[in-house]
Amino acid sequence: MNKLNDILLSEIEDFRVLGNKFLNGEVNKMDFKGASGGMGVYAQRSGKEFMARFRMPAGIASIKDLKLIYDFANRYKVESIHITTRQAMQLHGITIDEVCEVMEEGINKGLYIRGSGGNYPRNVSASPLSGVEEKEVFDISPYATAVGQHFLNKIYTYKLPRKFKVAFSSNNEDESHVTATDLGFLAVKENGVEFFKVYIGGGMGKNSRLSAHLEQLIKPEDILYHVEAITQLFIDEGDYVNKSRARIRYIMERMGEEKFINCYNGYLEKIKDEAKGNLKIKIENKVYDKVGIETAIRGPRIYPQKQKGLYSVYLHPLGGQLKSKDLKRILDKIEVMDQVEVRLAMTEGLYIRNLNGKEAETMLELTSEMGGNTSLEFSVACIGVPTCQMGILGSQHTLSAILSYFKENDLTKDILPRVHISGCPNSCSVHEIGTIGFCGKKKKVNGEVINVFELHLDGNLGIGKTKLSKNYGDIKEEEVPKFLFELASAIDASKKDFISWTHQNTDELIKITTKYIVL
Repeated sequence: MNKLNDILLSEIEDFRVLGNKFLNGEVNKMDFKGASGGMGVYAQRSGKEFMARFRMPAGIASIKDLKLIYDFANRYKVESIHITTRQAMQLHGITIDEVCEVMEEGINKGLYIRGSGGNYPRNVSASPLSGVEEKEVFDISPYATAVGQHFLNKIYTYKLPRKFKVAFSSNNEDESHVTATDLGFLAVKENGVEFFKVYIGGGMGKNSRLSAHLEQLIKPEDILYHVEAITQLFIDEGDYVNKSRARIRYIMERMGEEKFINCYNGYLEKIKDEAKGNLKIKIENKVYDKVGIETAIRGPRIYPQKQKGLYSVYLHPLGGQLKSKDLKRILDKIEVMDQVEVRLAMTEGLYIRNLNGKEAETMLELTSEMGGNTSLEFSVACIGVPTCQMGILGSQHTLSAILSYFKENDLTKDILPRVHISGCPNSCSVHEIGTIGFCGKKKKVNGEVINVFELHLDGNLGIGKTKLSKNYGDIKEEEVPKFLFELASAIDASKKDFISWTHQNTDELIKITTKYIVL
């Protein structure tokens, strides 16, 4: 790592100079964004402050790394740390000099932001309970971390048309979105032998597309061949001119699925021939041997592990905004517990894993006021306006307004599913594979440009189930809480669950939505 660290450290002063040129107006927003994203940094909407995004492959957040992130937040007076929908963490509202300090100290302590934005391989995602989940096929964590390290080792060398994403799922729930990403690996077993099923060419955003899958299963040791094959295909076939069509899914759209898969397989064979076995990986599976203690407590935030008497506790800070002081309280508790882990989820939350029953009870109580407890409170909202440069509407504000409206009107039952709110079509909340999704935009109504959210319903995620949602039309930003409340009230009165009600009461669903849709 010394060579890598030396190279990354050598980039910092040039980036500091660029950042100050941007602040002085010598570099425009888009030119700065084009350079800063690859450094893991984005200017915020104010043009004065910045965001730094930490790479955390497979969502593995070690206590060491979390303590460093807390230290940064405390040092720079950052009240909340944002947990992203790709298992990373972000510091917002810091200066360019503070960004450079984060870079340097992070590199020296093994925590990196390089390549976490821009036209680079992004954070490798993974099922957050892999290794402890009762229903997993096998633990995919070591493979996801191996790919993350592979990317990091040469992160400064990439010259891609745009970003691309890799995901690993440990079972058919597909919590890491392999069915809707650039390159995905699904754990499967055949005759008791571990394999991966490979998915390619999907992705969320403008013109979202589901992944295609390869027929042949692959040996886990061969995953880097596939990583390099999709990378080289992307480099050769991606659009370097039109950034709006530069993602891998547009290559598949242009070629057609069959030709795209054949092209991919051609690159795969070429990579295998050239690598001569050097890309095969070996991993060590983690052994979970902590002594368990049973607890009778059950609820929406506690998950029994496959290891008897051990549990994972889920914490969902509202909107993924984890208060720095709460992170400190969590760290103070878990660092004296034996073999406890933290994994970030794709839902802007985190799992505190490998707790015995008594520890699980302690963590449930400690975190009870730090986040939500219902599916609606588990909703996902991108950072949005007024922070994001690219944002159109305030997704965090809208989520807060929804939760406040339900509370003010005394509807606290667990009725609605998780809601996915994106402040723009970039789909950072993956609203198009959510059961309920919203996408922010501007719309001219009666000659006036107003804020509206595009309503998406009936998206789904899971092997054999993933589908893109249906767009029902546009709702005024301020009317979203009222619409959801009326929807929840109707479902509550029917005594049915959300999915049953929407499928069995389509006329009533259309009647309610039509009431709020603006043309």
